[in-house]
Amino acid sequence: MASESSIAWNDVIKKEARGAVDDSDFGEVQEIGQHYVLTQKGMVDKERFYIPKYLVQGYDGNTLWFNASKNELEGWMHDSPPDYNEYTRYRTSEAPAEIETRIPVIEERMQVSKRVAMDEATIIKEPTTETKTVEVPVTHEEMTVERRPADRSTSERPSSTKTEVKVPLSKEEIQVTKEPYVKEEVVVKKEPVTETRTVSDTVTSERVDVEGKKRKTED
Repeated sequence: MASESSIAWNDVIKKEARGAVDDSDFGEVQEIGQHYVLTQKGMVDKERFYIPKYLVQGYDGNTLWFNASKNELEGWMHDSPPDYNEYTRYRTSEAPAEIETRIPVIEERMQVSKRVAMDEATIIKEPTTETKTVEVPVTHEEMTVERRPADRSTSERPSSTKTEVKVPLSKEEIQVTKEPYVKEEVVVKKEPVTETRTVSDTVTSERVDVEGKKRKTED
């Protein structure tokens, strides 16, 4: 059980309080003052007790024990904290001159974490048009007329009308078709790049100033 000089007072809030003399119920701890411990009993008709801090006997982690009885508890029922002088009559020769009060001094600590955010790069393909010229050799037939002398007999008679004789002439014509092919490939690679960034923020801490009469300051 922790003695009164080593109790972390912020740990006893909402814990049970009892009188060690007769194991009586002192209620639940609500507040720790400089010279008192405020406890409360009851659910509807709540009773508030400002018990002298000098009477704290110890703390076992679950219960704050007072060197007092149920009969004494009734005398500490108040609506507001009594004057300090009212508590001096409860001090005994065995009671410590001072009871340690621990006041937590709180400071904010920066916690820096990282999360993965997604960005994206866009690769755009768009059509471009250009004119290409290709020289293609083509072949065609041309007609030449040659007259040769001949002297032979024939059974045919000279035509009595105009007669046409058609001679076919061949030629090559150019036909253009387009076929897609893969000219090149664009390879996209991803690789991690680490850089150091400075993060700044404002943190709040508490400073303790003691006002009034000071007995002694310990470093």
